[in-house]
Amino acid sequence: MVAVTREFTEITVVGDDETGLIANVTSLLFERGVNIEDLDQAVREGVFRMTTMVDTSEMIVTEETLRNDLQDLAAELDVDITVRFPKDRETQSIAVLVTKESHCLEAIFEAWASGNLGADVEVVIGNHPDLQPLAEKYEVPFHDIGDEKGTPDEDELLDLLAEYDTDLIVLARYMRILSPDVVFRYENRIINVHPSLLPSFPGASAYMQAIEEGVRIAGVTAHYVTTDLDQGPVITQRVFNVPPEATEEELQEIGQPLEAEALLEAIDLHLNDEIYVHRGRTRLREPEETDAQLGAPEQLDDLNPDRPIDGLGEIVSEPSE
Repeated sequence: MVAVTREFTEITVVGDDETGLIANVTSLLFERGVNIEDLDQAVREGVFRMTTMVDTSEMIVTEETLRNDLQDLAAELDVDITVRFPKDRETQSIAVLVTKESHCLEAIFEAWASGNLGADVEVVIGNHPDLQPLAEKYEVPFHDIGDEKGTPDEDELLDLLAEYDTDLIVLARYMRILSPDVVFRYENRIINVHPSLLPSFPGASAYMQAIEEGVRIAGVTAHYVTTDLDQGPVITQRVFNVPPEATEEELQEIGQPLEAEALLEAIDLHLNDEIYVHRGRTRLREPEETDAQLGAPEQLDDLNPDRPIDGLGEIVSEPSE
C-alpha cells in the first residue's frame, strides 16, 4: 500500500466475503470524481476487508454527501463502511484495552495528565474489572466487556469504539487476541506491546520462553496489530540483559518499565504522524527530524567492532598474481 498520509481520505469496507464488493465501491467513487490512489484487500476467517486511499480534493460532491452515499451502499451490501477524511485525523482520541496488569495503563495516564500524550484517553475497556479504580482515579470511563472467564464481547467492544469515536486503540497488556472483525476496522490503528524482541517468543509467557531458551539478551516490542498473532509491523523495541538464574518475576521487573517506555514512544510516533507502514514495515517519514529511540541506544553502535568485514582483509583484497 502507499503510505498513509494526511493528504488522502481512508475508506475501509468490512463484511462477509461476497462477490462484487470491490466493483460496487470503486464504481461509486469513480462516479463522484474520487481518485483512487491505492487499494488493498484481505480475507481472514470469512471476513472481507478493503482499505482504499483516495484523493477527494477534486470530487464533485460534498464530504457529507459522499459519507451518506457510502452508508447507503453499505446498507445495500450489508457491510460496514467507514470514511476518514484528512481533517478527521486532527483530533485524536484513544481507547485503551486492558486486562489486569497496570503498568502500561499507569504510564499512559501519567503522560496524559502531564500533557505529554498528544491525545485524549476517552475510554478504558477491560475484559476484567481489576483496573477500574485506576481509570476512575483519572475520571475516565471504564467498561468491563468480559464474562466471568474474561472472554470479551467483541460486539460490545465495537459499539464502544464507535461511541467514543476512537482514532487509536492501545493494547496496554490486553491479554486477548482481537478477531479480524476488530482488526480489519482499525488497521494500522491498533498498537500493542509484547514482552519479547519479536519475532522471537510470540504468544503467552514470553519472559518464561526467554528463560527456557537460555537467551542472554531479551527485550520488548511495540507493534501494530494484524490478524497474525504478534507479527504486525514493529514500531519500537527495547533490550536488556538477562541475569543468570533469573526468574520470570525478575524479568518482569526489568521489562515492564521498558514495555511502558516503548509503548509510549510508539503512541507518540503514531499520533504525530511520524511513521507509516510500507510493505509490512514501519518507516519514519523524516528520519532526520526525529530523535526517537526506535531500537537500542545509539551508544551501542560505538561499542560494536567495525572490523573485520568479509573481503576487506589484506590477504583477500590483494589481487592474485
